[in-house]
Amino acid sequence: MTQLCEHCRSPIPEGSPHGVCPACLIALADVATEDLPNRNFVPLKVSELAGRIPGIELTELVGRGGMGAVYRGYQTDLNREVAVKILPQSLSNDPVFLSRFRREAQALAKLDHPNIVTVFGSGVADGLCYIVMEYIDGTTLREAMAAKAVDPASALRIVPQICDALAYAHDHGIVHRDIKPENILLGIGGKIKVVDFGLAKLSDDDRAQTMLTATGARLGTLRYMAPEQLDGTPVDHRADVYSLGVVFYEMLTGQVPMGRFAMPSEKVGVDPRIDDVIMRTLCREPAERYQHVSDVENELLSISENPEQVGWDRAANRPS
Repeated sequence: MTQLCEHCRSPIPEGSPHGVCPACLIALADVATEDLPNRNFVPLKVSELAGRIPGIELTELVGRGGMGAVYRGYQTDLNREVAVKILPQSLSNDPVFLSRFRREAQALAKLDHPNIVTVFGSGVADGLCYIVMEYIDGTTLREAMAAKAVDPASALRIVPQICDALAYAHDHGIVHRDIKPENILLGIGGKIKVVDFGLAKLSDDDRAQTMLTATGARLGTLRYMAPEQLDGTPVDHRADVYSLGVVFYEMLTGQVPMGRFAMPSEKVGVDPRIDDVIMRTLCREPAERYQHVSDVENELLSISENPEQVGWDRAANRPS
């Protein structure tokens, strides 16, 4: 049987890497280099930032990415710990990156949900563009998976929380567009927080959106991008549904689904109905996926509440 490219569905030679054709491999390489203008970004030292952001005392660097660095800090007038995201100085005069940065603050300011990081403020001071957010004492989902701290039972507790967060964002006209383990924080007590709305699409801001994508850049992270993101075509909330499916599969199996991949029930023995949930989130055509992340959550809740159908241990939330 002729093998088809996972992305463009054109015929490809047997054994092609990751099930994609040569043309798509080149396109995927282009996607991976999207942040090349920022590839040599070196975060400023805490000592170099002293006194430059009004009312904030920075204490340590806690993370970095293509859109900036995140520091732990202390907001002196309100007596609370905060996280401060700072745009690289080399990009502060770049209208596209600066617009993305400001849009993240705008996106977060619209959202008030227990599973989405809270933004306290943003601004520009001494040549620095920054966002002040709540500080989450925890770890990223990526770090938790690397430490083998995420099993199928915990995945089934995490995914509904992500669904709640995304459903709320979608209801407010915001598509995240970069759902991946690095952007999911696991706090104390198991509560998750969706973070990093730097690539968010605001449905009521068409002018800014046109500027961000005018160059045809594909926005997102390669392995988690929906097919329509890879194609560079306009996306809606169903792109987040696809990315969520990738993250869910990775939590269960430790791998991302590329080309031909085994079902989670085959790899780790989870409820076979979860296979159907994941496969529907990963449909190439948006119209064939779940149309809302709340549908994913409802399916998983139904599976958890009816374990006797497939020998599921309800108390342990795992196969019996």
